[in-house]
Amino acid sequence: MTRHITYNPNHIFVDTNVLIGAYSGDAKFQTDSDCLHYLYSIVGKKLYISTLSVAQLISVYQKRKTNEEIRTIARELQHRFTIINFTTKDIDAALDQTGADIEDNIQFVLARKQKCHVIITNNYKDYRLLMGAQVIKPSKVRTIAR
Repeated sequence: MTRHITYNPNHIFVDTNVLIGAYSGDAKFQTDSDCLHYLYSIVGKKLYISTLSVAQLISVYQKRKTNEEIRTIARELQHRFTIINFTTKDIDAALDQTGADIEDNIQFVLARKQKCHVIITNNYKDYRLLMGAQVIKPSKVRTIAR
């Protein structure tokens, strides 16, 4: 039996790929950076990411940035977002999802756990199969009212 979830329209989840792009410093990811700056400017919305995202970001940047740069990014994430921990129960729920990308399934389960109405990702194709939330690309973030 599937339990009906009521999503909170003020809860927004940001996927790992947006974070990695936004903090890369690469001009080709300017849309991701602009997306985060817009989200930071919205009043009354609660922003979420997962501990999985933080770990992945650190792993990706370990060879590209100094430890101090990584610490600065991690501290900013802690300041700007509520960071969701995940459990083995969350992993089990993710394994039951129909999406092809298990990591994205975990992110979706965590977003749902916090009743996030909006998921922002560059990976729309993997999230579109996961029902119940609005999935938008960083380039469309301004459709979220301030």
